[in-house]
Amino acid sequence: MKNYIYFWEDFEINNKINLGTYEFTEDEIIKFGQKFDPQYFHINPKLSKKSEYKGLIASGWHTCSALMKLMCKKFLNKTYTLGSPGISNLSWFQPVRPGDKITGYWNVIEKRESKSKPSLGIIKLKISGINQNKVTVINMEPTVLIYKKIK
Repeated sequence: MKNYIYFWEDFEINNKINLGTYEFTEDEIIKFGQKFDPQYFHINPKLSKKSEYKGLIASGWHTCSALMKLMCKKFLNKTYTLGSPGISNLSWFQPVRPGDKITGYWNVIEKRESKSKPSLGIIKLKISGINQNKVTVINMEPTVLIYKKIK
């Protein structure tokens, strides 16, 4: 078994944590769009200028993926977790453009023990992505299943 650092007991409610920053590039936005969300405003810089967005924007799913990478790097790869049964309240507020730097924040908003599996705890998070202009571009509330420390 992997040597984990974080367990359910290690996460505190209302302790906002900076997850780090991710910078979006034009090339990456286009490649992600071509592979997963091939709408013209994600993959065609020229045509996207004629859209409501007036230029190329990242797919919302790309933004989610970037935040997931930040979460894994900061916590999840060191946490004894079973993953997530789902995400609530996913909202994209502003487009993410080439050159944008999105800083992620993690905040535990609920914490409880599993009634059916005593070895597990459950946390609900509020994850936010804020751009370099201090504008919130994304919020989501995932639920995560995390093992408790063995006593």
